[in-house]
Amino acid sequence: MYMPIEPQPDCVSAWREATKTVEGQKGHHASNVIIGVENPLLRASLADPAVEAVDAFLRSKGKKGVDTVANTLFPAGLYRRHGAPKFYQRFEENVLPVVGKSDRWSGYYFERMIRLPNGQGKPVNQLADIVARIKNPNVRARNKFELQIFDPIRDVDNSPYGGQCLSFASFKLRKENGVDVLDLTAMYRNHFYIEKLLGNIIGLGQLMDFIAKEGRVTVGAMTLVSTHAQVDRPDSTSTAEIAALLEACA
Repeated sequence: MYMPIEPQPDCVSAWREATKTVEGQKGHHASNVIIGVENPLLRASLADPAVEAVDAFLRSKGKKGVDTVANTLFPAGLYRRHGAPKFYQRFEENVLPVVGKSDRWSGYYFERMIRLPNGQGKPVNQLADIVARIKNPNVRARNKFELQIFDPIRDVDNSPYGGQCLSFASFKLRKENGVDVLDLTAMYRNHFYIEKLLGNIIGLGQLMDFIAKEGRVTVGAMTLVSTHAQVDRPDSTSTAEIAALLEACA
């Protein structure tokens, strides 16, 4: 079974429609929710009143703000300041030591994107490899730009909590009016729609923008699959508070 959400034009609309739909389900849970975002670069910053409202709500509950969640997927500030490839090194030298990286999980999906263990010494930078292959005219397979996040060695244990929620991301190139367009499909094993979803959509959009700019292609559409979705209640949030937040973002 699956639950499709009608494709939405921007980040906020996609978050709101998906959250409203799952909120209406029994127990505020759903399986295999499919969310389409036509332009994941629209309504994607705190300059948008709805993004600001969600950010303020999360911070009032003692949770990470929207930008902080987005930053775990792509450190946009580092990229703006240092560019590629230098920002990879800056992330490893300046960010990871501060967040207290362990062998299992730093809390940054970006770390797993650029430091995939391969058992042969130096980790694989999956993002740099994807960008290089997109730019390479000799690469004819335009549907083999895969990004692995879930690691069966590090992530399978008996703990009921924590660990990665994003499992996998698949980038595809298509032609539209003679232009190469980059689409993304991302799969989550578990998804909190209040605490994480909007930041996830925005962060993945920033990741797409980076790959598109470096690969000299155009950002396309995003599809998210939440294999388990939940409208969570951070800090005992009430149903009335969630309804008010959704209304404020209408």
